[in-house]
Amino acid sequence: MRLLVTGGCGFIGSNFIRHLLATRDDVIIVNLDKLTYAGNPLNLRDIEEKLGGSRYLFVRGDIADSCLVESILRDQAIDAVVNFAAETHVDRSIADPAPFLTTNVMGTQVLLEVARRVGLARFVHVSTDEVYGALGPEGKFVETTPLAPNSPYSASKASADMLCRAYFKTYGLPVLVTRCSNNYGPYQFPEKLIPLMIMKARSDEALPVYGDGMQVRDWIHVLDHCRGVELALMKGTPGEVYNFGSDNEKANIEVVRTLLAILGKPESLIRHVTDRPGHDRRYAMGFEYARKALGFTPEISFADGLAATVAWYRDNEAWLESVQSGAYRDFMDAWYGDRR
Repeated sequence: MRLLVTGGCGFIGSNFIRHLLATRDDVIIVNLDKLTYAGNPLNLRDIEEKLGGSRYLFVRGDIADSCLVESILRDQAIDAVVNFAAETHVDRSIADPAPFLTTNVMGTQVLLEVARRVGLARFVHVSTDEVYGALGPEGKFVETTPLAPNSPYSASKASADMLCRAYFKTYGLPVLVTRCSNNYGPYQFPEKLIPLMIMKARSDEALPVYGDGMQVRDWIHVLDHCRGVELALMKGTPGEVYNFGSDNEKANIEVVRTLLAILGKPESLIRHVTDRPGHDRRYAMGFEYARKALGFTPEISFADGLAATVAWYRDNEAWLESVQSGAYRDFMDAWYGDRR
């Protein structure tokens, strides 16, 4: 199978590429990535060195460039697209929604249209639990839960999901959508909760926690998510939506305290800051349909996964240093400086 993976230098995309190339000898991957601030070529440098020119090809470019996308699909005889490419950070979407609409909505539409034009055999669109909005204290999201996004980021992803549905219903494009709970693991850009807290705690900096820290998320290790996307790619039914979760509901403050304990740092480093606008209180993913239809079962416990994640950041100083500069540092200082 010849795959086009978009956004493959990002956190989840790079883990997905690593997983497939390590477990499937019959897969050849073209990675299309614009290399925005969160797209790091270091995430796949060893893959490039080992498999570049044989089973792996990197192309720097924009998913909104229809000519480029079509040339890749045709010239590389692509069988399927897995679309990870997206602007993903909620805080950034609040500060400036425009890039989220450009990439997440228009970029996805370009991919779908070109896929339709060339007669692509399969299209997997990777989405998020945030399109469902917020839950009350009970229950879980299921695939039929109405979409009710509450941030510019989640609204852009919900729009892309609806475009996928429309292209399936209107044109018969064999597209399916996956939605997943909060990911954690290696190679995650340190603007997200877990790597940000690891980075700051290791430097004995204050750890900014929104509001009371009681926002609840269902945490899934990125490798379990990648296994889910792989199952959807290989076994999923076009037109369907598949939720992936891990039954690991944790309040943000609990996650932060656990990280401090693993790192041997005091809880006095925690600083509660003004909550962000429209902050969803609770997410929880029901994945019984994915279990029954695809055989999906998460394998990595939160305790084991979190300990392994902390160890990975400890062991990869060069990677961490490569992303702790420039636009990232300027943005984080400005954003949290305004919210203390």
